[in-house]
Amino acid sequence: MPDSLPRFPYKADRLKPLRAFCQVARLGSVSRAAEALFVSQPAVTLQLQALERELGEKLFERSGRRLVPTRAGEALYELARPLVDGIDTLPAAFRNEVKGMDAGELHIAANSSTILYLLPRIVERFRQHHPDVRLSLHNTVSADGTDLLRADTVDLVVGSMHDVPGDLSYAPLHRFEQRLVMPLGHPLADKPALSLADIGQHGLILPPKRQITWRLVDLVFQQNRVPYTVALEVGGWEVIKQYVAMGMGISILSSICLTDADRGRIATRSVGSFFPDRSYGVVMRKGKLPSPQARAFMDLIQPDLFMRRDYYDSGHSER
Repeated sequence: MPDSLPRFPYKADRLKPLRAFCQVARLGSVSRAAEALFVSQPAVTLQLQALERELGEKLFERSGRRLVPTRAGEALYELARPLVDGIDTLPAAFRNEVKGMDAGELHIAANSSTILYLLPRIVERFRQHHPDVRLSLHNTVSADGTDLLRADTVDLVVGSMHDVPGDLSYAPLHRFEQRLVMPLGHPLADKPALSLADIGQHGLILPPKRQITWRLVDLVFQQNRVPYTVALEVGGWEVIKQYVAMGMGISILSSICLTDADRGRIATRSVGSFFPDRSYGVVMRKGKLPSPQARAFMDLIQPDLFMRRDYYDSGHSER
């Protein structure tokens, strides 16, 4: 190489600086990236500096306590992430392909409602077809699930997603209507012409604000400029249904959360004309190939698994 050309110590091995760059972009910190890579902070800093000198672009800027990619850094991240992920997961992917589905692990993140209502039949079928795969279900709220996904702690997230970040892909697989649930004998159960204002006059029992259901319910009332009152915030649809049955308020939930056990203790009716259907599907990281175990699990998520018997309807449908 001519003496006039610059020489950088990391240029011959682009994988190390690209791996360090991707970890800093994901974690927002040189120190956290160093911990994830089991190297020193100075080593990560040198790799980033060498990469910036080679490319002639500033790749990060500070936003508060976090390092965030610049415009050039975002472009490099989109290009480098699938390359780094492909190299890092190559040994495991190779072993899985060689072994097939006779062994391996599958980690899935989902919230408690999804684990309770949506996944049992899918998990049962997966266990029947692949008994030697170690399946782990991580009970999380949606935000925690995507964090686990980005950190490669889980293979995929199953649930509902409203706003999809740019680094993730969401494949909705089925939609469920929204239902109004009330105590037996509630005046709204048999009201012929139900309006959103009618619902807003009664105290609502909703999950915490950080969850999608609360945000969607709030959005509908705000868009229609209808006042409403939250009587109680509590996590878990089984708890919410129990409190509704006790007469402590009414609620709006996805039809997937209703079971035969609810018949005789609460009244329900469709509110699909006010509240949009909720989709449920699979969330994955863009650019990362699913493992054979993950592909096998996704193949089992078919709409016919979600078919339920007719919901009991105590009042007039607005659909």
